[in-house]
Amino acid sequence: MSANGSAVVIGAGVMGSWTARWLQRAGLDVTLVDAHGPGNSLSSSGDESRVTRSAHGLDAHYPAWQRRSLDEWRELEARAGERLFLQTGVLWLAHDEAGMEADSQATLTRLAIPVERLSPADLATRWPQLGIDGLAWALHEPQAGVLMARRATAAAARDFAAAGGRLLRAHVQPPARPAGTRLGRVRLADGSALEADAFVFAAGPWLPKVLPDVAGYGRLAVTRQEVAYVAPPAGDGRFDEGRLPTWVEYGAAFYGMPSIEARGVKVAPDRPGPMVDPDRLEREPSREALAAVREFVRIRFPGLAGRPVSESRVCQYESTPDAHFIIDRHPEWEDAWVVGGGSGHGFKHGPAIGQYAAALVTGNIATAEELGPPDDRFRLGNRSAAGAGLRTAAAERA
Repeated sequence: MSANGSAVVIGAGVMGSWTARWLQRAGLDVTLVDAHGPGNSLSSSGDESRVTRSAHGLDAHYPAWQRRSLDEWRELEARAGERLFLQTGVLWLAHDEAGMEADSQATLTRLAIPVERLSPADLATRWPQLGIDGLAWALHEPQAGVLMARRATAAAARDFAAAGGRLLRAHVQPPARPAGTRLGRVRLADGSALEADAFVFAAGPWLPKVLPDVAGYGRLAVTRQEVAYVAPPAGDGRFDEGRLPTWVEYGAAFYGMPSIEARGVKVAPDRPGPMVDPDRLEREPSREALAAVREFVRIRFPGLAGRPVSESRVCQYESTPDAHFIIDRHPEWEDAWVVGGGSGHGFKHGPAIGQYAAALVTGNIATAEELGPPDDRFRLGNRSAAGAGLRTAAAERA
């Protein structure tokens, strides 16, 4: 595609906003469309925070993307003039000597990404507010941390608009099947249409509704997920940012982070919930989820036992069966691409996802080959065993 072409990106979440920005940097005239606006509370990026870390077991591709993306997040932070990244460190709490944590240590050591192995005694010394029952050891990533999700999503969209991009709040209708091999246009709910040379569908949990034939049941699962913020005792700063790291307990399917900006300690069960419609999902916390949070806190953070929940969030994951993203050309339309399957796993990789997707759209073969994975993990349809990677679990979602 020529540098003076045009593109429409549907979805102003983290994947869509960064794809729009990279298309813009390639010289295209870009319109970014979202039904509810960037960083809205209905989106998968609507909570306050997301984890960014390098550990991915034996996989070496995602650590490279995370490091590349973190550089872009920090550059956006400088342009935006607001705090988007908090270097809290990320602590992986391991139940066994072997497993995902040990595989991650070997991979990150080989990639020269800083990590350290800590014994239960080390944990008790450095973070005595952390309960160590049932832990065999821990892997610590000192350079990892937290992205302020809602704030960062809005900043990415503003960055795009400030550079001359068009940001439009509108509802895109599911496209009708065109007569040929090109989509050519998308229609909006008000009856108007957007024409362009290229279209990128990055609609997050709404992707199965916009493209049901491509991202429907069996390809993308949209599930209810809940998080809670637990209030520390009055005058107790042990659980604040700077004194407690972000943490992931893969074996217990929980993750969380310290109290940031006095909101409370974030504790998130990480088991796929029931399938939901993002337009009809009631975002009220369930008693079952809150009970699970309180039981987990009682064991892992005894100083928070019995403390009230200060805030809660109900959002959704949109997950592929193998937990990898979808970044591929539409199977029928040569001018359309599909970008999705992000969930929490995708947020930290937003800049790299956008750069890779933009390279595919513009035909920038060199960049696509530089950024692309060593297998077919991002393609639509069935994927090879080589692309299977880690399954959906705390390591993928955090």
